[in-house]
Amino acid sequence: MEVYRRKVEEAANAKSRLHQSVAAKEAELATLMAALGEHNVNSPIQSEKMSASLKEQLGLIMPLVDDLKAKKDERVKQFADIKTQIEKITSEISGSCNIVNSFSTLNLEEHDLSTRKLSECQSHLRALQKEKSVRVQRVLDSVNEVHTLCGVLGLDFGETVSNVHPSLHETSMGQYTNISDSTLEGLDQAILKLKTERKVRYQKLKDVAGSLFELWKLMDTTREERRKLSRIISFLDISESKVVEPGALTLEVIQQVSAEVGRLTKLKASRMKELVMKRRAELEDLCCKTHIQPDSSTAADKSSAMIDSGKMSDLDSLSTLFI
Repeated sequence: MEVYRRKVEEAANAKSRLHQSVAAKEAELATLMAALGEHNVNSPIQSEKMSASLKEQLGLIMPLVDDLKAKKDERVKQFADIKTQIEKITSEISGSCNIVNSFSTLNLEEHDLSTRKLSECQSHLRALQKEKSVRVQRVLDSVNEVHTLCGVLGLDFGETVSNVHPSLHETSMGQYTNISDSTLEGLDQAILKLKTERKVRYQKLKDVAGSLFELWKLMDTTREERRKLSRIISFLDISESKVVEPGALTLEVIQQVSAEVGRLTKLKASRMKELVMKRRAELEDLCCKTHIQPDSSTAADKSSAMIDSGKMSDLDSLSTLFI
């Protein structure tokens, strides 16, 4: 009887443990189904409960639980990968280098691993990828424009873009570059500053070239002499916004034209003084023959002083001096 009683107790305990195992697996199955959003999975125990033993019920439910657990692990990896990409792109757009551990973030959301939630995350990731692509293209276009403007003005491209962000110096399609709002704003400001400088230099060159044209015409400069600066002057045939030729508006170019204007101005003054001396001599000779005292206001030293002061700047005003 004692042996029989122990056998009965052991059988009862085993049955109780089996009941607990089956209940635990059913609860685990329900939790997995809820997390994965699998509402169309029916527990095989429900249909077999009346005819199947506890061991058979446990044998029926365990493969299904194992399958859902494997499915959950795979879904967690999918979410983790998407979350990692989202955090990375978000940090790039914000300009922050801090990327949150996606697994730690995901642990807070393991209760919802449904395909609906996965689809939402994928849509969010695609939107961020599109925004990143647009920003990268904007940065590349802006960097190229800065490069062109620096070339026109003869400025250091590397130093200019590095002042906006160091990563921009080596920007290319295959390399990381900063795409934050501050970088885009910095590039816009740099481009505006360079365009303003281009406009100022274009106007300065235009003004100096205007004086050069007058001197060429006045001094009857040969075509060969004009050809030396013809390439520089040719940039004035197009609008300022279309000047993209490297070195077209460097300070050296403007200085070169200004130097030529200065040289021709001195040459003009020298020739005017020679003409003054010649006309004065003619006037004195004529006055001597007619016994008339020449006008002292047209004396050579006074005329030269007027030429040097700029009060007599062309040949027409010079000719009136002896009328």
